[in-house]
Amino acid sequence: MRIRNLLSLSALAAVGIAASLGTGATSAAADRHHGPKPTVVLVHGAFADSSSWHGVVSRLQKNGYPVLAPANPLRGLSSDADYLKKLLATVSGPVVLVGHSYGGSVITNAAVENPNVTDLVYVAAFAPDAGESVLGLSSQVPGSTLPESLAPPVPLGDGSHDLYIRQDAYHGQFAADVSPAKAALSAVTQRPVRDAALAEGSGAPAWKTIPSWFVLAGADKNIPIAGQRMMAERAGSRHTVQVDTASHSVAVSHPDVVADLIDKAATSR
Repeated sequence: MRIRNLLSLSALAAVGIAASLGTGATSAAADRHHGPKPTVVLVHGAFADSSSWHGVVSRLQKNGYPVLAPANPLRGLSSDADYLKKLLATVSGPVVLVGHSYGGSVITNAAVENPNVTDLVYVAAFAPDAGESVLGLSSQVPGSTLPESLAPPVPLGDGSHDLYIRQDAYHGQFAADVSPAKAALSAVTQRPVRDAALAEGSGAPAWKTIPSWFVLAGADKNIPIAGQRMMAERAGSRHTVQVDTASHSVAVSHPDVVADLIDKAATSR
């Protein structure tokens, strides 16, 4: 396994600012580190469910974080984001919001104008700008083999369709560095995404006003690494960690890496 920490220019600038502020900045960081921990909200993407976060959840809970991992409806970007907004409204205090894959698009929209969301963490995820869709971003950088791995679409009667990954293709396409037995279970229990959700354009992105952090999966066959890196750089990632050998299911295969970056985001001030 090869893991690289890619410190962005914005992170270097933040270090310089903190140094110039002296003991005041150090004290503020210490207060955040030792004060009440924020709630971590984990949002899964397409072709997965909340169980994909189990390894991350157990590590965060061991470190004292309150955690929520709700079911993402996967019906439409605006409706999914609206559902998440309503859920976030029930959470008291600061929130670190984490998204995987399509879940990154959902957190990008749901966190807008929510003062409780202190940080966004993208895990092999889409971080769209205004007007961009998952399908559009997927076509910008060649290399994704997802289209040929899909099962026949399931018509929903309104012109849209539910999409699944074929069970025989799931391991190689979605979770190549996860055990075959675990990948087979995930293939059977995957939640479908409505094709209209992948085609819907994003609203104004929360990453323009909220600090963002990125875990990149170097062997991802859904979102090629070049596309992940572009989105991280564009969002001014505070800290980027790249796991060179990780599949799209990096939160399953490397939950320690994901949990560590969430903790870094939560204690960074």
